Amino acid sequence: MTSPQPPARILVVCTGNICRSPAVERLLAARLVGSDVEVTSAGTRAVVGHPVSDLMVPLVRGAGASADGFAARQLTADLVRDADLVIALTRGHRSAIVELVPAAVRRTFTLLELARLVAHVDPTVVHAAGSPGDRVRALPTLAAAVRHVAGQGDDDVEDPIGGNEAVYQASYDQMAPAVATIATALQGWSPAATA
Repeated sequence: MTSPQPPARILVVCTGNICRSPAVERLLAARLVGSDVEVTSAGTRAVVGHPVSDLMVPLVRGAGASADGFAARQLTADLVRDADLVIALTRGHRSAIVELVPAAVRRTFTLLELARLVAHVDPTVVHAAGSPGDRVRALPTLAAAVRHVAGQGDDDVEDPIGGNEAVYQASYDQMAPAVATIATALQGWSPAATA
């Protein structure tokens, strides 16, 4: 008898690991609950042990996800190596991840870049990969294959730290549609269904 495959791991990375990456972690995890996917996050300069930023909490909760029990942690090479897909919030974070673990270059994307690429991947091909965990493992290759048609974009999500509610809302509004596009693809439906 073969043992079941371990869950696929998605790692989300920002700077302090208290605003953007925990929001993406919790939103994505809420969409993939009950699947064979684990979503975690870390920061390149984490405020280790701190909860989600007070101004981000109501935005996460408003989307039906929980910010409870979160504690920021520092990005490590082991976290990157253990991840099947790494999602950075800016190009700078992506560079830091790849500098830490060069072999992660093929499975590391910014959030906005990955959403733009996923929107160009044939949903039947993603669905054919199998379970949501299998889709996570297949997504880096599938996304890279459509780079030539997806074009360029602004791949950085604004850091809201130190800003007011409007700044947090603007940052959240950059992230939420991208998370929805990625989650929808991993769940096995066409990204167009969320439009």
